[in-house]
Amino acid sequence: MIALDTNVLARYLLADETNQARAARALIEGAKAEFWIPVTVVLELAWVLRAKKVPGEEIAARLRELLALRGVRPQMPDAVFHALRWAEQGMDIADALHLALSGKVERFATFDEDLVKRARKLDLQPPASRA
Repeated sequence: MIALDTNVLARYLLADETNQARAARALIEGAKAEFWIPVTVVLELAWVLRAKKVPGEEIAARLRELLALRGVRPQMPDAVFHALRWAEQGMDIADALHLALSGKVERFATFDEDLVKRARKLDLQPPASRA
């Protein structure tokens, strides 16, 4: 199994640096190995895509397509896929990951009013509330 860093996945998805994009494609599409993607890489990749002006709804779609590739295994897949679904419903991907990774805690305390409103609207668990 090969763990992939954010920069490899960013070049694969964005193809914005020709040589690195080609190398990333060859690695991911040509190998018979399985690939491990840590949750921290998923989060950082979402931030990189946002910084590159990829629209929010497209970020979740690109991450979902990446994680659907043969041999790609995200860390904590249930939480990651919950977060992607919530992001596709309008939640910020980072906030969605925070909630999804919080498991079965009593609540998620935050000062982020937007996170609280979106989580309530989607009836997410754990519930988010103001600290």
